[in-house]
Amino acid sequence: MQRFVSLLLLGAVLFTAVALAQDDPLQAWQDFNFAQQTVTLEQLGKLPDDELSLLRGLIFGRHGRIFKDKDIHEYLAKQAWFKPNPQFSNHLLNETERLNLDLIREAEANKHSFIQPGDLRFWANRVFTEKQLGEHTAAEWRVLAAEVEAIHGKSFDEEFLQQYFAERYWYAPRDGYDAKQLTMTERTNLATILAAHRRLRKLAVSPGDMELFQEKPLRPDMLPGLTLNELRLMRNEFFARRGKTFGIPWLSEYFFAQPWYEPNSDKPEVKLTVQEEANVKVILAYENQLRAALNNKPLNPDLLAGLFKEDAARLRQEILARRGQVFKDKSSRQYFAGFDWYKANPSFRVAGLTSIEKKNIAAIRQYEKMAESGIITVEG
Repeated sequence: MQRFVSLLLLGAVLFTAVALAQDDPLQAWQDFNFAQQTVTLEQLGKLPDDELSLLRGLIFGRHGRIFKDKDIHEYLAKQAWFKPNPQFSNHLLNETERLNLDLIREAEANKHSFIQPGDLRFWANRVFTEKQLGEHTAAEWRVLAAEVEAIHGKSFDEEFLQQYFAERYWYAPRDGYDAKQLTMTERTNLATILAAHRRLRKLAVSPGDMELFQEKPLRPDMLPGLTLNELRLMRNEFFARRGKTFGIPWLSEYFFAQPWYEPNSDKPEVKLTVQEEANVKVILAYENQLRAALNNKPLNPDLLAGLFKEDAARLRQEILARRGQVFKDKSSRQYFAGFDWYKANPSFRVAGLTSIEKKNIAAIRQYEKMAESGIITVEG
């Protein structure tokens, strides 16, 4: 009898093992040593999209990476060998694993109906169209545009973007990054990404359009919906199209990434036409109207609509910056140092804010609690 029970138990164990093996879409890859062996695109091309992403997870999972992606997380959690490692770092990957990840990502990119975040390394030498970009979330559009430069090691002032790319196994920040390193193909693709995003937002005008207004008046009613950052870019675009070089790093990098930009370092000061000067004043007046409203009028909720949590936080900081707040973090100090109106006041205290300023700060904080973070997007 005891032998019979033992046989039943053994049979149950074997049945369970077989069932688990059948439930594992990557069973054939479980014994593959990704740290020492290299896969081929031909092998990977036979796998469906969902299995390719799980295969990526398997390589990271051997080092204990914890994924936010639900499917990858659940797959790894079922593996007896998986040991979650909260201290995981991409430095744990060796060169063979990185090569395998590159091949898997290339196989995924080849199967995508539309270009996705993470695909642009495989489009560095090919021009794509707006149609090939498809539709994306606001965060994905931001990541796609930034990815063109991240491939070359650019570091980003926007904390969510910097954090996002710091988590990519292929990203290597470089102190010497210069937007002039971008090829014409990359600049063209970047312009296509920005143009596609603008059209989906249904803006009347946006950065990149100022060529159309060098001899044509820009009206204030064309500006609603633009962010403060976009307004500043548009204002400076008139100067950039005349060849001006910029001392502010992020402005310089932005314009060097534009396919139409031809800087003239021999003429640091450029002269605008009468119409261009008038258009710059229209944009500046609208910017000042939006900014001044934060300190002088109750906040219009429409100003926050669609902002990421990180963007809203910067807008909240701006109320304090206009009163001279000295910021502790380097990113904020560098950001506000680029504005002519910012004057640091070591004597400023939050208690000195007006009731309107306090209410606007509170309203923005409340929005931040519900806002989408730009960091939540595709993992890889």
